[in-house]
Amino acid sequence: MRKFLVIALSTTICFIAFVISKILISVLLYKRWKRKHIIYENEGKMVIFRSSLLQSLKSDAVLQKTRKLSNKDIIGSGGYGVVYELRLNESVAFAVKRLNRGSEERDNGFERELEAMADIKHRNIVTLHGYYIAPHYNLLIFELMPNGSLDSILHGRSKEKKHLDWPTRYRVAVGAARGISYLHHDCIPHIIHRDIKSSNILLDQNMGARVSDFGLATLMEPNKTHVSTMVAGTFGYLAPEYFDTGRATVKGDVYSFGVVLLELLTGKKPSDEAFVEEGTKLVTWVKAVVQEKKEELVLDSSLGSCPMQEVNKVFNIAMKCLEPDPLNRPNMAEVVNLLEQAVSCKHVTTTLPCTINDMSP
Repeated sequence: MRKFLVIALSTTICFIAFVISKILISVLLYKRWKRKHIIYENEGKMVIFRSSLLQSLKSDAVLQKTRKLSNKDIIGSGGYGVVYELRLNESVAFAVKRLNRGSEERDNGFERELEAMADIKHRNIVTLHGYYIAPHYNLLIFELMPNGSLDSILHGRSKEKKHLDWPTRYRVAVGAARGISYLHHDCIPHIIHRDIKSSNILLDQNMGARVSDFGLATLMEPNKTHVSTMVAGTFGYLAPEYFDTGRATVKGDVYSFGVVLLELLTGKKPSDEAFVEEGTKLVTWVKAVVQEKKEELVLDSSLGSCPMQEVNKVFNIAMKCLEPDPLNRPNMAEVVNLLEQAVSCKHVTTTLPCTINDMSP
């Protein structure tokens, strides 16, 4: 009798738990459905999230302008597709990324991933406002970052480049680190970016850093959907273990962020022609200088005077991120703490000239 009661009680508890989980899932799906606006048409479907600024505009006008994007609207391109500027009026504009469309079965999973991406809200991550699905392509609609990418400002054409002083570079480093840390530690499930680089760190009107293209590497896996790429990531930023295992990890993102820190400090690209000619690379070049404690020799010549104590701390943080053994690298939450502590001593005012003796790699 007691055994029967235990079985009955266990069955009842399992049933109640099952019902509650179903209710919670239904509530979650209903909330997601309620907070988005869907426009169907013969050629495709547009989804606009209700928290988006797009909701305040006429949906039909947004749809028509999105469908009419052309080459003249292109503002950039990357490993995952072409980026357009979607200008709705004089004061409102968005960035639209075009992706090739996969099979119908794969696109169902693609939409589920986009719904999850839309839930991610953080001041250091670019916001997804909506998407458009057509027979042969998908469009992702993001907020437009008026100052472009860190890559274009540091390495772009003369009209794109801007002077970044030390406080701005430090803020960019901390902001990007916070965004990546949020993806790694606070999102459920956790997100490995897999393509951290200066062109995926965008800058808002206040030169605040926003991490972009988060989740796209996962969406684009060859066995999942749209774009088949042998390497998830960009050469010059990839951690050494990736070439042995082919597996992306959070510590791989940490390594890539370390390379970005070196870009901020030196003003040089990982793929700089001088490195290719000398048979070396940015990481190797800087490590040799840091070992000799001569960091000022490789600093970006445009920095002028800056607090060398802070600069040296950031160099050392970069070196921690670039440890060959991933087990010896900090996680991104620890990187954020280290960066925040790098300038915690506000009484330090001693500055040294940040000059470079044209030290070629």
